[in-house]
Amino acid sequence: MTLRMLGGLETDEIARAFLIPTATMAQRLVRAKRKIRDAGIPYKVPETTDLAPRIEAFLTVIYLIFNEGYAATKGDAIVRADLCIKAIRLGQLVRQLLAPQPPSEVTALVALMLLHDSRRNARLDEAGDLILLEEDRDRSRWNHLQIAGALPLVEEALLFGTGVYALQAAIATLHCQATRAEETDWAQIVRLYEVLERLQPSPIVTLNRAVAIAIADSPQAAFGLIDSLAPELDSYHLFHATRADLFRRVGALEEATQSYTRALELVTNDSERRFLERRLREVQPNIQSG
Repeated sequence: MTLRMLGGLETDEIARAFLIPTATMAQRLVRAKRKIRDAGIPYKVPETTDLAPRIEAFLTVIYLIFNEGYAATKGDAIVRADLCIKAIRLGQLVRQLLAPQPPSEVTALVALMLLHDSRRNARLDEAGDLILLEEDRDRSRWNHLQIAGALPLVEEALLFGTGVYALQAAIATLHCQATRAEETDWAQIVRLYEVLERLQPSPIVTLNRAVAIAIADSPQAAFGLIDSLAPELDSYHLFHATRADLFRRVGALEEATQSYTRALELVTNDSERRFLERRLREVQPNIQSG
């Protein structure tokens, strides 16, 4: 409900955030509205004193708004800057409301969003097509002033603990500190994902860890972990896109074609669709020539 009312997200966008079918999320929203109506729960802005016990849920809402802005569910563009800016503003506002000693996870989330947002201008090429982080992004297009402002916040957050947002901010820091893609400390990123996975078990975290392992070690080293996620992530296009990329890297082009095709069946964002179609074209001629 908060994502709908505060973030302005539509049902399919909220459903993707929770990795459930749109129809299921629509039913949940209807039940939530009915519960609010039947219980007579008033719509009002909570007092500042009520914020602390609700902070974890509110941070989740803010980050899900940001994620929808950073990787849009649908439309022609992969980035919705308006949502990124809104989420960052909300995170900064919460941090100000809880000053002078905001919880470390509030600070970490603000830093995490700033670091991700600093790179959004380099995520697309001149034609508007997606460029992967480990590929040849023009890092001069990153907002280095924003990165410089976020890094002390990461340090501050890590001084008081290693929560889920602090760990993700540490991972984002390693990406932002690398002047070239090949200089990224992927081994350290793998270790951070291992800690994050223990703290917050999630198939998405495991998928990200598998990607890091594939780059730090080899695609072969990640296949077993990827395959174990199939029952949970079969309806998630990025699972199949990741699997396709691993097959492509080891030269298993028929398997790559099948996985890219499955990803294309599931993807709903046009920018991502064009990227996957380009990848599919790259592996198909090699199959035919082989």
